Amino acid sequence: MQKILFAVVIVLFFVLGSSLYTVTETQTAIKLRLGEIVSVEYEPGLKFKMPFVNNIVTFDNRIQTLDAPSERFLTGEKKNVIVDSYVKWKIVDAEKFYTSTGGVIARANNNLTQIIKTGMKSEFSKRTIVDVVSGERSEIMANISRLAKNAVDEFGIEVIDVRIKRIDLSQEVSNSVYRRMQAERHRVAKDFRSKGAEEAEIIRAAADRERTIILANAYRDSEIIRGEGDATSANNYAQAYSQNPDFYSFYRALESYNKSFNQQNDILVLNPNTEFFRYFNPAVQ
Repeated sequence: MQKILFAVVIVLFFVLGSSLYTVTETQTAIKLRLGEIVSVEYEPGLKFKMPFVNNIVTFDNRIQTLDAPSERFLTGEKKNVIVDSYVKWKIVDAEKFYTSTGGVIARANNNLTQIIKTGMKSEFSKRTIVDVVSGERSEIMANISRLAKNAVDEFGIEVIDVRIKRIDLSQEVSNSVYRRMQAERHRVAKDFRSKGAEEAEIIRAAADRERTIILANAYRDSEIIRGEGDATSANNYAQAYSQNPDFYSFYRALESYNKSFNQQNDILVLNPNTEFFRYFNPAVQ
């Protein structure tokens, strides 16, 4: 009897263990009966099921991250760009999710990848490289998010956000863009240099004009001062000459002799009876 009771207890424990299951706060559970959905458990806690009849499938109800592989897309200019993106999504209807994907996360990711790829292909084909890199990047992400949210309703999931991590240009496009940027920078630099040269010529011409005006004014003032000085000098000489004409004449003669005979080898061939030798020859006086 003890053995029988022991066996019965073990069976009861086994049956009881098979009748209980736990749903955590991060899970959503589906109860199946012979492959048919019986109920969906969203609330965490200890749950009951029929052993050998019901089986339980659980899903993670937290936000999932789909890190999409890099894809090439053509812009409106027929240029290739390489795009890295990711998608945040979560299961909101476990029954739909199980029915459409069989409860396989990878299958949901594949479906979502195709939807995002289609949306990006459409959005990138409408825009230029400049638009997709900087100008309309936020608008592209918003449009793809809206498209994905409408397309995934049948899968029982909700798209939280779609983000573009990085947009790279292919090698040939990069080289073309760099050459274009280089040419543009050269054009701008040339424009700045030409404007600088023009401004330099204007400044140089203004400086030359100012210099000419200053020199002309200085020459005019110097000539006026020199004229005034010569007039004063002539007046002084005239006054001095009028006081003693003979002495002034003698003094001027001495200056002439000094300038004419300042070297020992100076020779003058003159008539001794000329006015120049009046003070050497009394007969001339």
